[in-house]
Amino acid sequence: MEAFRAFLKRKDIEISLHRYGIDALSAMAQGLFCSLLIGTIINTLGQQLHIDYLTTIGGYASAMSGPAMAVAIGYALKCPPMVLFSLIAVGSAANGLGGAGGPLAVLLIAIAAAECGKAVSKETKVDLLVTPAVTIFVGVALSSLLAPAIGTAASWLGKLIMMATELQPFLMGIAVSVLVGVALTLPISSAAICAALGLTGLAGGAAVAGCCAQMIGFAVMSFRENRWGGLVSQGIGTSMLQMGNIVRNPKIWIAPTLASAITGPLATCVFHLEMNGAPISSGMGTCGLVGQIGVYTGWVNSGKAITAFDWMGLLLICFILPGVLTWAFGLAERKLGWIKEGDLKLD
Repeated sequence: MEAFRAFLKRKDIEISLHRYGIDALSAMAQGLFCSLLIGTIINTLGQQLHIDYLTTIGGYASAMSGPAMAVAIGYALKCPPMVLFSLIAVGSAANGLGGAGGPLAVLLIAIAAAECGKAVSKETKVDLLVTPAVTIFVGVALSSLLAPAIGTAASWLGKLIMMATELQPFLMGIAVSVLVGVALTLPISSAAICAALGLTGLAGGAAVAGCCAQMIGFAVMSFRENRWGGLVSQGIGTSMLQMGNIVRNPKIWIAPTLASAITGPLATCVFHLEMNGAPISSGMGTCGLVGQIGVYTGWVNSGKAITAFDWMGLLLICFILPGVLTWAFGLAERKLGWIKEGDLKLD
């Protein structure tokens, strides 16, 4: 046993919640931001400005989300170069086979493949062949075995959301807003779930509300720690950047989730906010303003007479209320000692 522990230490393989649940998860969120999310933002700009080149760039960036996440995880795990580069194939396989659970599949499988690659790195005279072969074989094999099941598990959340849409508007607004908002922050794809479910109409509006509560909520609540960079990266990027901090202190998730439970029913019962654009937009929140553009596109395509009340509802549900409510709830948590200075700091 001592020899095994010495081997793990020599290989810098640290089996711990901090290494996997905080370091790797936080890095994965950054990899997702630097591929899928920034690609979505660029693509949206291209579509709205009718610049095809931007749309092309955004498409290329988004397509690399699996490899980007896997390499980011490998970097956090301090992988040697041969292992790090081999994770590109692993990330592509895990994300592609994981469906709606792609990011979670990448997280689990890239960790396993990276540690196996590190274990054999520089242990043989043919390291150039052995290290990438072991890393890729383990990663792709695990992707084939586990990623589809992870995708199925993620789709169960989608089924729960569909059940929630069958409730009356008030309860549906709460349930869908909270569930989709939580899915947005978790390492699964809320956009893929909404697209697969065809989540539009009032349910789509509630989903947009929940996603905005998480993104704008975390951006505003963590402003004192992360300043303007954090405001932008979370507010129009992703609240998944906070997952590492959520693992450290789950109580930081209370404030934006409570906010989503309030904005959801307001969206469905007061402002009658509907998503009649592409269903995938329901799960994007304020990422590149895709959710808001989807709502507006739905208004235009349906021939709706857009009123000041509609604009007020969109601004309140997507930006103002998430920020104000989450800030207020977060302030209360800070006074109770549930959130301490630095708990929301992004690396």
